[in-house]
Amino acid sequence: MGRDDNGKKNPWGGHPGNDDRGPWGAKGGSRGGSGGGEPPDIDEMLRKAQENFRSVMPGGFQGAPLVGLVLIGILALWMASGFYVVNPGENAVIQRFGAWSRTQADPGLGYHLPTPIETAAVINVEEIQKMNIGFMEAFSRNGTASSRDLPEESLMLTSDRNIIDLDMVIQWNIKSAENFLFEIRDQERIIKSIAESAIREVVGQTDMFPIITTGRKAVADAAKIIIQTNLDEYESGVNITQVLIERAEVHPDVQAAFQDVQSAKQDAENSQNEAEVHRERILPAARGQAIKMLQEAEAYKQSTIARSNGDAERFNSVYTAYLSGKDVTKERIYIETMEDVLMGAQKIILDSEAGQGAVPYLPLNQLKPAAGTQK
Repeated sequence: MGRDDNGKKNPWGGHPGNDDRGPWGAKGGSRGGSGGGEPPDIDEMLRKAQENFRSVMPGGFQGAPLVGLVLIGILALWMASGFYVVNPGENAVIQRFGAWSRTQADPGLGYHLPTPIETAAVINVEEIQKMNIGFMEAFSRNGTASSRDLPEESLMLTSDRNIIDLDMVIQWNIKSAENFLFEIRDQERIIKSIAESAIREVVGQTDMFPIITTGRKAVADAAKIIIQTNLDEYESGVNITQVLIERAEVHPDVQAAFQDVQSAKQDAENSQNEAEVHRERILPAARGQAIKMLQEAEAYKQSTIARSNGDAERFNSVYTAYLSGKDVTKERIYIETMEDVLMGAQKIILDSEAGQGAVPYLPLNQLKPAAGTQK
């Protein structure tokens, strides 16, 4: 057995100061020996190595078989450390030297090369996780829950320049385990930042009154779409399952002004309702009067047209009779005209028997009947 330069024994039986014989008994560090000789006997080399190893250990170390068993046990434990279990709803992400290798989504027993060659991260991808925005939940020792408002998160400005105090809950799970692990860092902080930005964007485009009354669901749905779109652009592997607005109230500093505005709106609605009642009361009467006027106008139109047609027909008949007997027609027209002229005139009729020549004097002024009478 040889020694090194410091006087220590070499367990391989070589002489580092004299030659380059390796642990297999061959020079030059080659397992097949130097030159073209026969390959070394493996059993002989193992025997020599065991003898040399025993000589190095204190007292000759007679327990070499036990050491081998210990080493085999350690190796077996190291190899067995690569087993892992994937439960339902979980994914196992396998990394080889830190880089993603594969993902196991099927439940059951799996195996990866032992650390540090490969590592496995088992993630629950179906568990619904909750995130609060605008408030913080706390639990006391007896199990009662309490919440603390976070003004830096809950106070938001609406499109009509009002301030509301809004609390929101985000529920999410994982849809891609490898993206969730490798594409984004500090996942919960990223999700919360995106959610805060999205809800402020939606609230900033919405009036205050719908947010604090009946428009909460529409605001939450719009925020959910924006959050999911941004997370998908980042390839975060996160799925937003639900967005809930727990509370939306007017900020205390503007509560009085808000009450005044609501009172004014209520007065305006009352006035509008009264105007509608008055409108419904007078419109039917006005419509009936309009219909009556239209009917009267239509009747006048029809009567005028009928009278005009009758006059035209009468004129045509007179003209036709005139053409058949002009002298007779002229005399008849003359007589009818004189009847119309003399019907309302004062008349004095002198008989031819009263005398010939000079007409006797008559007090004509005295013969005039009283005004408005006819004789």
